Amino acid sequence: MLNKLATYDNLIVRGCYLPSRCSLSHVANESSTHLFLECPYALHLWRWFASTFNCTVNFQSKEDIWNICNGSWNPQCKTVLTSSLINIFNCIWFARNQSRFQDKNIHWKSSIAAVISNSTLFGNLSKTVASPSISNFVILKKFNVSLHPPRAPRIIEVIWQRPSPGWTKCNTDGSTNVNLSSCGGIFRDSNSKLLICFGESTGIGNSLHAEISGAMRAIELANTHQWTNLWLEVDSELVVKAFKNHSLVHWHLKNRWLNCIQISRTMNFMATHIYMEENTCADSLVSLSHNLGNFTVWFDIPDCIRSAGNNRLGLPNFRFVTH
Repeated sequence: MLNKLATYDNLIVRGCYLPSRCSLSHVANESSTHLFLECPYALHLWRWFASTFNCTVNFQSKEDIWNICNGSWNPQCKTVLTSSLINIFNCIWFARNQSRFQDKNIHWKSSIAAVISNSTLFGNLSKTVASPSISNFVILKKFNVSLHPPRAPRIIEVIWQRPSPGWTKCNTDGSTNVNLSSCGGIFRDSNSKLLICFGESTGIGNSLHAEISGAMRAIELANTHQWTNLWLEVDSELVVKAFKNHSLVHWHLKNRWLNCIQISRTMNFMATHIYMEENTCADSLVSLSHNLGNFTVWFDIPDCIRSAGNNRLGLPNFRFVTH
């Protein structure tokens, strides 16, 4: 594809002049276009390919070949198709070199057998899956490829846990809206009673910037209210990792972050991850915060989270994982 193979036309560009003759057809001058697309040897392979995949082969250039991959193939069939294309190129080049340097003639049927063998191996070892399609199924069976059906989703039960007596739990979240980011959080006691919740626009930044800002604000608020037993829960695994690996925090947040780390060390403190399905209250506060100009604290339940009773009561939500 990059014209790096040492066919005669490419050798001329590099200043190397040799007698030019196609080693497979023994009549035409050798060029990349002739060798891979026009040579009778190559045409046998492309006719086989067209009949196998039930498609039209009318290549004006090598780029046209890869457009075949854009068809309505299921993922596993597309894997086999791509492997066949690559192996056809490889087998043509191998046969040319065997003829030129070893004086060995490889029959085109042997090349087709090699393409089938390699594509079968690749299709069976691939982790791609097949979707319902009779035409694709027929193709895969021609290559003796075992179908990989889509995996059934794995269901995870997600439950918001109350903190232990004497502890305060804060769920925080952060997100971006166009170029601006916001964070929010909610503090609750061991009876799931609301203590306070907050929202804040955190300016220009990405999602991690917003998530980190929410975690820092939670620690600062807990310190202000002297909640010394603090459980911070977030739906960003990177935020949890940042408590052990400070390099994850951007430099312009680093001083404030390190101050919060020092505060957390004076507390009984832990930070854990929760799936977003049970962090809905914090997520709703973040959405509300996108329209706030300043840092805001609520002592009563805002309307945006008043209906989130499942979370407060510890009723489960479900997460569907397809991989």
